[in-house]
Amino acid sequence: MDKWIELVKAKMSELKITQTVLGERVGMSQGGIGHWLNKRREPGITEMNRVLHALGMEYLEVVVLIREQQETPEDEMPLAQKYNPYFRYPVSDWRTPCEVRESGQPAYAPAPDKQRFELTDYHARGAAFWLTVTGDSMTAPSGISIAEGMLILVDPEVEAVPGKLVIAQWPGSDEAIFRKLDEEGGQRYLVPLNPTWPKALFTDECRIIGVVVQATARF
Repeated sequence: MDKWIELVKAKMSELKITQTVLGERVGMSQGGIGHWLNKRREPGITEMNRVLHALGMEYLEVVVLIREQQETPEDEMPLAQKYNPYFRYPVSDWRTPCEVRESGQPAYAPAPDKQRFELTDYHARGAAFWLTVTGDSMTAPSGISIAEGMLILVDPEVEAVPGKLVIAQWPGSDEAIFRKLDEEGGQRYLVPLNPTWPKALFTDECRIIGVVVQATARF
């Protein structure tokens, strides 16, 4: 709930709209919006998503994730269910990002029954999407290592500065690549975490599609 409120308030500030305007967009009073944003009342999942859509964030959706909490030794109460609002983002492929995204939205729209989503508590600045890592170019012998099969979350609106992990596209390439953006002697490079792979010079022609903000593995 707190994350949803933080996101809504930030977007309202960015768009310079009031609670009254937002209420008109979702068909309710300013007072009702104020109750939600000040936690005097709690909106349902449907209402939370209506607000996101009214603010132009159709690519986000609040869902409910049910987790079981383990009992502590002193606690003899039964297992509790904890409900947390999460955002979900689509799982893309390595060709789709290259078709993008000047508008901040995907260039394609798969049928709802074919679109796959994954959950996270990260609320993105832009039209974020997941990719599944392929190959071993980002598998390192020590330190940060992102192995094949892991999911990475890409946010197109995060600034790509040296030290960030990025998704980049070379001119004429059908697919994007996953590398670390580094800088040496005033020149930038796209560097794999696997030292057996070569680094590449980053030039103005190379396009940064987004910054990797999260990585996760499934077991």
